[in-house]
Amino acid sequence: MDKKKFTIAQFGKTFGLKGELKLNLHTDFPEQFIKGRVLNTDRGDLEIEYYNPKKGVIKIKDINTPEDAKRLTNAKIYSDEEESRKYCKLEEGEHFWFDLIGSEVVEDGDSLGVVKEIIRMPMSDYFSIQTSNDLVQEGFAKSFLLPNIPEFIKEVDTSNKKIYVTGAKDILKES
Repeated sequence: MDKKKFTIAQFGKTFGLKGELKLNLHTDFPEQFIKGRVLNTDRGDLEIEYYNPKKGVIKIKDINTPEDAKRLTNAKIYSDEEESRKYCKLEEGEHFWFDLIGSEVVEDGDSLGVVKEIIRMPMSDYFSIQTSNDLVQEGFAKSFLLPNIPEFIKEVDTSNKKIYVTGAKDILKES
C-alpha cells in the first residue's frame, strides 16, 4: 500500500553561486530540514547538505552550481505521516493535520459532522466540516467552517478521532 504523501515545501529560485536554493515552506516545522535527511521530491530523492532557516536557503548534496540548482526550481518536497512523526516534534496541545482530518466534531453529545480539510487563513486555521446527514436533512448547511481556536475547540481526542467543541452549532445555524 502506498503511503499518503503531502507537500511540505517547494524549491524556489537559485541563491548564490554554490547551487543553493530558496526554500518555500508549506509546513510549521522547518526543523525537519536537517543535514543528511533524504527528501522525497517530484524530481527524485535528494539529500540535504545544509539548511539555513534564517535565510530560507537549502543546499542539496551534489548540486554545486546555479545551473544544476535551477533544474530543481519549483520541485515539490513531500513527506508522509511516518516521516512527519519522526522529524516534527509537537508541543502540548498541538496536532498534525492528518490526525485531525476525518475526526468527528461533537457538541453536547451530538455529532455535527466530520472534518474534511483544514484551511489556513491569516488569523487562524479553520476546520471545513461536512455536516452530518441527520442535520442536513433537518435543513442545515451541508458544510461549515469552524475556527480552530480555544473558544470553540474544547478537547481533541486523536486516538478516537473526535473533536469536542462548543458554540459550533450556532455557527452551523448561521451557515
